[in-house]
Amino acid sequence: MDGMLSQEEINALLSGMGSDSSAADGAPAGDAGSAGAAGGYSDSLTDAEKDAVGEVSNISMGTAATTLSTLLNQKVDITTPKVSYARWDEFLSAYERPCVFIQIYYTAGLDGNNILIMKESDVKIITDLMMGGSGVEMEGDLNELHLSAICEAMNQMMGSSSTSMSAMLDKKIDISPPTASLVDLSTSMDAGQIAEFLTHDFVKVSFRMKIGDLIDSEIMQLYSFDFARDLYSKFMANSGVTESEPAPAPAPAPAPAPEAAPAPAAPMPQMAPQMAPQMQPQAMPYQMAPVQDVNISPVAFQPFTQVNSPLLQTENIDLLLDVPLEVTAELGRTSKSIKEILDFAPGTIIELNRLAGEPIDVLVNGKFVAKGEVVVIEEAFGIRVTEVVK
Repeated sequence: MDGMLSQEEINALLSGMGSDSSAADGAPAGDAGSAGAAGGYSDSLTDAEKDAVGEVSNISMGTAATTLSTLLNQKVDITTPKVSYARWDEFLSAYERPCVFIQIYYTAGLDGNNILIMKESDVKIITDLMMGGSGVEMEGDLNELHLSAICEAMNQMMGSSSTSMSAMLDKKIDISPPTASLVDLSTSMDAGQIAEFLTHDFVKVSFRMKIGDLIDSEIMQLYSFDFARDLYSKFMANSGVTESEPAPAPAPAPAPAPEAAPAPAAPMPQMAPQMAPQMQPQAMPYQMAPVQDVNISPVAFQPFTQVNSPLLQTENIDLLLDVPLEVTAELGRTSKSIKEILDFAPGTIIELNRLAGEPIDVLVNGKFVAKGEVVVIEEAFGIRVTEVVK
């Protein structure tokens, strides 16, 4: 073409459709701060509010990553969050399905709730690691056991996150136990099936989460605009920064005082000739104080002597003879994963680390003191000591 716009392009510009091209170029919708409403969203945050939400999320999720790393015994990295806007119909077309919605309700310090969204495959790997597995993605669908395990992980993560937020906002922040549900985004959902604030435009905080070499994925938190503004106001109140106010006008500089004429110098009185020698300072020689002779002798300590009195030793041990000690006979030990323990049922046989016929250990207050063999005394079990450990 010769550089002229067609009629369709002119109509698109006049109808405000030109904003879609910027989103197609890679800029997330709503990332322009207060321009979010102009980009098709009914509400938006100021730049200061977005920065505060991002800062609070960054610190709280950093603490949550440390907790998850300890829980899974894997290195967990969560990147700096990205704050943007979204609506429900965008999840129906953009996010992986199905996914897990984890509802987090605040019971103290903050008013409202937020939703943490994770992919189904990530939840499978995390729950497998929690149950002592290798982290390989499990086959089959998620069940109640997986949802219960991910709720426990999120409870510990968000609990530590609430502790960080409490220190940051200088007030107690507490949450109720999270609830998890598997949501299929392939079809539209009724308003009663999702949180109320998801039926309108909402704030989306995205993170990139890496767990060892097993997970490299995106998780996100969803806030309502009211919750984000409440978080911002408490953050600013604790930081001691108030809303920007017009600076007071500077006070006018005082007018310079007129220079006064220099006063005539008063004549210096002349000293009498006979007083001049007395005004000159005389240097006094430094004299050291006489050192007195001091008699110094080394310190003599009383030598430690060991008292070998049988009488005293007998009296001391007699004071302890009536102290009760717990004696335990240990038949053997083994270790099981959480998954194996959950499979226990009446009749389950547990193999121990001891062969048949080996002596058993005798422990006193948890300390190994002897070996013995099991005997039956009338109708009760007993232990015959065969060896005392020195």
